[in-house]
Amino acid sequence: MILAQKRTYFGLWLFAAYFLGLKAQAVDLSMIKVANGFGISLYASNLGDAKQLAMGDKGTLFVGTGKSGIIHALVDSNGSGRVNKRYVVAHGLNIPEAIAFYQGALYVASGKKILRYRDIENNLKRRIRPEEVYNKLPAEVIKSRRAMRFGPDGRLYIAVGAHCNVCEVKAPFGQLLAINLETGNSEVIARGIRRVTGFDWSVDDKLWFADLGRDWLGDNLPADELNRVDSIGAHYGFPYMHGKTVKEAAFTKPEGLVVTEPVYELPAHVGPMGLHFYRGNQFPSQYQNQLFVAENGSWNRSSKVGYQVMLLQLEAERVVKRTTMVSFLDSEFPVAQPYSLITAPDGALFISDDFKGRVYRLFYRDNNQVQDIL
Repeated sequence: MILAQKRTYFGLWLFAAYFLGLKAQAVDLSMIKVANGFGISLYASNLGDAKQLAMGDKGTLFVGTGKSGIIHALVDSNGSGRVNKRYVVAHGLNIPEAIAFYQGALYVASGKKILRYRDIENNLKRRIRPEEVYNKLPAEVIKSRRAMRFGPDGRLYIAVGAHCNVCEVKAPFGQLLAINLETGNSEVIARGIRRVTGFDWSVDDKLWFADLGRDWLGDNLPADELNRVDSIGAHYGFPYMHGKTVKEAAFTKPEGLVVTEPVYELPAHVGPMGLHFYRGNQFPSQYQNQLFVAENGSWNRSSKVGYQVMLLQLEAERVVKRTTMVSFLDSEFPVAQPYSLITAPDGALFISDDFKGRVYRLFYRDNNQVQDIL
């Protein structure tokens, strides 16, 4: 009798926990605001500090993490818009935030190494041993944020951020590099960067990247930056200049150093972690090949800003309009902190959240497709 009662209580507890979990989840989504015509759903959860995303040829969504040290693989095998199969590709890695997918292989930056997991989508059910393809990155990764993508030229581009708030750094810190994995040779694409975790190429193969401004200069200084690479090896100002006008008091710009100004200044402290040109065809034409930015949000500010996905509309390589597509901020309460963006196979937009370890799916409602919203 006692055992039966315990089982009953345990069953009720499980039901209550399940019900409350669903309720909390629904409340979260109800507090998320999206642009007219769009909807948002929860694609996956329980991903630790989910950070950068990579998309496989077969539609597998790979999720890198920070301190969790895990690489996740998420599969929607029935096309429902929700993950129904999930795998751990690797664990115990050293801040494996930066990931990239190319020609069937997943590439992961872990510590000073870049690892390659060959034929990964055909080996999700079993752990495969990676190959080391590069080992010349700095070992310090906790404060030095990184991002990786393969460029149109087939080289692996990796941003190695500064490991400080503001300081003069030694290469390769503060640089964006292009690595030829066949030869091991690298080229400096951009210098004087601070913290770049989002970059992408436009349809005309121009490289754009977002850079986070320094902290502790007040609520409204300096601007976070949107930059474009028009000249290989150009210097983008850190630590001597922040944004277009803020000079660093602690360091004097070397004589003769030419600084490339940002093409667009974002508000201070919004935290532009993710940057992605939308390449799908689910969204209407005005969104296609336009620039989406994941603003992770402020911490060094008296009131919160960011915590949103923004659309930067471009004309003739100029930002002409900035529009909120998704807001995860309910007054001063952040529901999520968007980190990375990538186009899904069906044309939706995946958004990682390193606050609650989730991936959200932004979709267009008016496309004659039935969508489920949690």
